[in-house]
Amino acid sequence: MARRLLRLLALFLLLGLIGAGVTGGWGYAQFTRPGPGGFDHAVVLAKGSSLKEIAERLMGAGIIDQPLLFRIGVRLGGWSRELKAGEFRFPAQTSMRGVVGILRHGETVVRRVTVPEGLSSAQIVALLQQTDGLHGEITTTPTEGSILPETYHFSYGDERAVLLSRMADAMRKTLAELWRGRQEGLPLTAPEEALILASIVEKETSLAAERPRVAGVFINRLRRGMRLQSDPTVVYGMTQGRKPLGRPLRRDDLDQHTPYNTYRIPALPPGPIANPGQAALRAVLHPRASKELYFVADGSGGHAFAATFAEHRRNVQRWRRVKATKSR
Repeated sequence: MARRLLRLLALFLLLGLIGAGVTGGWGYAQFTRPGPGGFDHAVVLAKGSSLKEIAERLMGAGIIDQPLLFRIGVRLGGWSRELKAGEFRFPAQTSMRGVVGILRHGETVVRRVTVPEGLSSAQIVALLQQTDGLHGEITTTPTEGSILPETYHFSYGDERAVLLSRMADAMRKTLAELWRGRQEGLPLTAPEEALILASIVEKETSLAAERPRVAGVFINRLRRGMRLQSDPTVVYGMTQGRKPLGRPLRRDDLDQHTPYNTYRIPALPPGPIANPGQAALRAVLHPRASKELYFVADGSGGHAFAATFAEHRRNVQRWRRVKATKSR
């Protein structure tokens, strides 16, 4: 009787081991097989989510189809505390094991925001406020000209104020580096003056090839003690960069008394009128050598340059004829 009981127990133990092996083998196969997703998915997992919440979120996105098995696999692997929060991209048919690997290593989606050259600081703040994926508010508008226009990368949930601080650091480093390598003999006494002039050049032309030439005109004027007579400085004095003027400048606008109106002040304005990019900064610190003192729009998106006022008057008359033809 005792021997029969021992044989029976041994049989049950053997069957249990076989069953466990089969179940374990099936579970492992399910955990490592391709997932159900037929295309790439991006999923945001909130900070502090439980393993159950993560599994349900992944199932809801169609990345896994067996949340209980996913949770068991994570626990058996000892990975429960290693899963990170953030925005993750899962390639099509990622296995549950592959999903765990992505979450453990924190391979978050890299987002980007591009700050165009020539925006005011107020416009950049508005851009960041509208950028999806960033969190938090910006309570103070940065000083004009303190932000470097560039493409910046960030992760979902990053703070807007932190990203704005990175942009300011980029401008400080870039300006310092370019100032060290500046052309000798410029009529600029400090990096801040280069920044101011670069912001004017940035607003005067959108053509990359013209920036050094426009910068050269302003450098020549500064050397001679001439007023810069830049229309964008007049506009900034009227709007402070908060919004577009919304109309062409009038003759009486040029007579307005503002600290930025370079038709009236005989020097650089007290601060930048926009946030210039690296190309405009480089153009100001390495301007094109010439005797040119004037430029005016040529009707094709660029400018006509002149070294004498007589030549400039002819260019102005030509531009007026172009405008008249376009308005018909």
